[in-house]
Amino acid sequence: MKFKILILLYISLFLTGCVGVSSKGIFGTGVSVALDPRSLGTQIDDSIMQKNLSARILIFDRKYFLSIKSKVLDGRIFLTGKVDNPEEKLKITKLAWETEGVRSVRNDIKIKEKFNFQQSAKDLLITSQLRTALIINKQVKATNYQIDTYKKKIYVYGIALTSNEKSLVIQEAKEILDVEDVITSILLVEDLRIQKN
Repeated sequence: MKFKILILLYISLFLTGCVGVSSKGIFGTGVSVALDPRSLGTQIDDSIMQKNLSARILIFDRKYFLSIKSKVLDGRIFLTGKVDNPEEKLKITKLAWETEGVRSVRNDIKIKEKFNFQQSAKDLLITSQLRTALIINKQVKATNYQIDTYKKKIYVYGIALTSNEKSLVIQEAKEILDVEDVITSILLVEDLRIQKN
């Protein structure tokens, strides 16, 4: 029964999204479409991706359907909102990367908790050290990775060109001083091609 409800919700979200784009484009009632440099086809593709991701987040956990916002522009997904812990942030990021047609994911999801300046400063230092190490390492495409540190645990997600590059990123993360754990969600380019076909 729940599955049928989710499918109906997904279809209604999809249809309302398409109607909104079409009616604005035809009747000129929406300024955003008139000024949007994307083609109508790209706008529709982005709208479908956004509805697909929203439905998958709803299936993952209903509480995040309203608290996590997503925006898709030209195949690039932008995520904002708050989650209870880093593991859930990582899972939502993975859902975004697994969306068909995605080109990149920008994750600005925050972790809910009281602010601790000393811990935040240590985490920021760890993140900066790993970012610098990846930039210096010529065998790693540093721009393909997003790094978060939470209570001395490094969370790395992104796309590796080769399995050797993936290993190098994990190795660099483990060599940072004071790091307690390294949790990764690194996809290989060849895996992305398999998912899209």
